[in-house]
Amino acid sequence: MTAVPHDPGPQGGRGTPAVPAAMAGAPASPASPSPASPSPVTPSPVTPSPVTPAPVTGALAGRTVLVTGAGRGLGRAMALGVAGAGATVVAVARTAGELAETAALADPGRVHVLPWDLAAPDTADDLVAGAQRLAGPLHGVVHAAGIQHRAPAADFPADAWQRILTVNLSAPFFLSTAVHRAQAARGESGSHVFIGSLASSIGLRDVAAYAASKAGVLGVVRALAVEWAASGARVNCVAPGYIRTALTEDLFADAERAAWVAGRIPMGRLGEPADLAGAVVFLLAEASAYITGQLINVDGGWLAG
Repeated sequence: MTAVPHDPGPQGGRGTPAVPAAMAGAPASPASPSPASPSPVTPSPVTPSPVTPAPVTGALAGRTVLVTGAGRGLGRAMALGVAGAGATVVAVARTAGELAETAALADPGRVHVLPWDLAAPDTADDLVAGAQRLAGPLHGVVHAAGIQHRAPAADFPADAWQRILTVNLSAPFFLSTAVHRAQAARGESGSHVFIGSLASSIGLRDVAAYAASKAGVLGVVRALAVEWAASGARVNCVAPGYIRTALTEDLFADAERAAWVAGRIPMGRLGEPADLAGAVVFLLAEASAYITGQLINVDGGWLAG
């Protein structure tokens, strides 16, 4: 089967399928750089460093985790971070070749690849069964797949709206319920990590469907956390801020926009895909055993300012 891409491609013109999920939430270019920026910032050419797995820490040793959107970008970084912490990973995405590249960056045998179409949420039980045939019982899931479409709300296409809600909200919900059923059937529970956005917390223009999906993700996280807590299952959300990837770099080709964004982030830099791995590993590990229903913003302090 095929799977929905984690990154739908660089930003295009008005109304085009545009911004990768990691950056969907980017405000439109301001009229002038933020006063918080002490000096103009010139964006560097995009030459992203290869994503390499962290050394095995053992925090997730003996566990098997399914990671969607693992073919590139943020999903790849999360999959490698989870594998680097000692877990066996089932990497899910649309393109088998990209998944193979992810697996090649990890220790041999650490990452299993499973191409799948996440736009068909009614196949979630089959996906879980296939993952468990590859790697054994699942102990956790990371919902890193996501898509975006940028257009003014008054002109937003109905088909784009429906597809974004299906992939970004319905698919992770039904996949987590399938994982939970499989865990409950063997008398166990696990950790479910959803991926939100700045749009989970604040309003941003021209991304109405994405904002609805990511606000919905946070609602699902809290609902499942309360419903499943007695079983021992934990459900949390990691929300990236402005993250630099090869497919989002064109958003910062405008020096004014780059200066405004850099000046708005208290830590003074864009995030890197690997910045998300630590939060994800923490929420999958026993170190977070009493944490559920929470949102962790990995945004360099954006929402604190």
